[in-house]
Amino acid sequence: MKIQQTFGVMVGSRDFFNPKLAGEGRRKLLAKLEKMGFKTVILPENATSTGAIETIEDARKCARLFNEKRYEIDGIVISLPNFGDELGIANALDEAQLRVPILVHAEDDDNDKVDIQQRRDAFCGKLSVCNNLYQYGFAFTDTTYHTCKVDGEVFTKDLEFFSRVCRVVQGLRQARIGQVGARPVAFNTVRASEKLLQATGITVVPVDLSEMFATAVKLKDNEKAVKDKVAQMRDYGSIPGEILEANVVRNAKFCVTLDRWIEENNIDACAVQCWTSIQENYGCASCTAMSMLGERLIPSACEVDIAGAVSMYVLALASGNPSALADWNNNFGEDREMCVVTHCSNYPKGFMGAPIEISNLDILGASLGYDRSFGAIKGKIAAGPMTFFRMDTDDMEGEIHAYLGEGEFTDDPYGMAGGIGVCRVEDLQELMKFMCKSGFAHHVGMVRSHCAKVIEEAVTTYLDWELYRHS
Repeated sequence: MKIQQTFGVMVGSRDFFNPKLAGEGRRKLLAKLEKMGFKTVILPENATSTGAIETIEDARKCARLFNEKRYEIDGIVISLPNFGDELGIANALDEAQLRVPILVHAEDDDNDKVDIQQRRDAFCGKLSVCNNLYQYGFAFTDTTYHTCKVDGEVFTKDLEFFSRVCRVVQGLRQARIGQVGARPVAFNTVRASEKLLQATGITVVPVDLSEMFATAVKLKDNEKAVKDKVAQMRDYGSIPGEILEANVVRNAKFCVTLDRWIEENNIDACAVQCWTSIQENYGCASCTAMSMLGERLIPSACEVDIAGAVSMYVLALASGNPSALADWNNNFGEDREMCVVTHCSNYPKGFMGAPIEISNLDILGASLGYDRSFGAIKGKIAAGPMTFFRMDTDDMEGEIHAYLGEGEFTDDPYGMAGGIGVCRVEDLQELMKFMCKSGFAHHVGMVRSHCAKVIEEAVTTYLDWELYRHS
């Protein structure tokens, strides 16, 4: 994920308002963005008569600058210290055509400063700017309040929210999702259209498992990369003493191979054929590799669930935290707003409320052999806030659809092996009915924080996905 974001900045002004308001607003905005850690692309103050964008010539100068820096700009912040010139702003955006999120801000008037020299009228000017953005076909994000002070805390939160929206939108529009192996034959549920994903900008990069196995077996036990990975695994979780060292080393070699393929192919998230080929033909579970990737914010989905990997990536982009893929798996007694989510598992370490154990798969180990099933992450998801999200390609309708909501993980005990989470979701039964009627898979992406508003803004305003927001 991109560590530092860059915003294109446009300050609007109108000639019969005091130009000092534009200059003061520009300086305050740039100081705030710098303090928050954002880089900026903005015309030099002396490039226009007021340091703001007003005329057609100002708009062209701004558009040329934005085009020069188009691969650096993650979003555009428009600020109106006074009424602003809506045509200058709209024309600059129209010529630049950056396809990035846009935030529109307008400054508060003070009740004791509405004389000719001090009045702003940005409250009205924002309506004109937004009207033109609508006419020109530009999607944009609004601030919490119609107007607010540029140096106030409300606008700080608006900028933080907007930065996360930009991270989701830009991340998805250039995402590369690794497909490691073929979908298990029984899992029609996770079929997805690469062509519909590509329409958003999401590229699927496939690799055959046989290539991964062939590369892994060529690694020597004493190679530095393998020895380092074994050490990382032992530091990552507790490995029971009865696990053979040879099985740990074999797993480490697969981890190294997957890591290298991801780096070589610029992969942002991946979906892995986690059973049964890897157990039968190579001799380990892939869960450890997938968990450790997730902890590094490279989400990794089970059962070659490409849409699940995208869902996890959305959650990681929106929250900045590790995400997981779980099965909506069990009812929780007769409490109809609670359920159990589980996987074998590959949950990131950060999902668990206590030190984790890395050992053999339980169900698959019993059928495939425990000697070839080492690598499962065992533990219980810690209590706390939770956001769930699932997107799928609806091939029948030719669109991407998704559902989104928030709930919480609880600390209720549950006597099941593997990676377990107990969660509470308000009106859970209505959510299940919607999922069944709409043909969604049993997999769901989850993250241990609340970030649904960010995702809703990103996918509905900028990506035009069909979204059900569960409330």
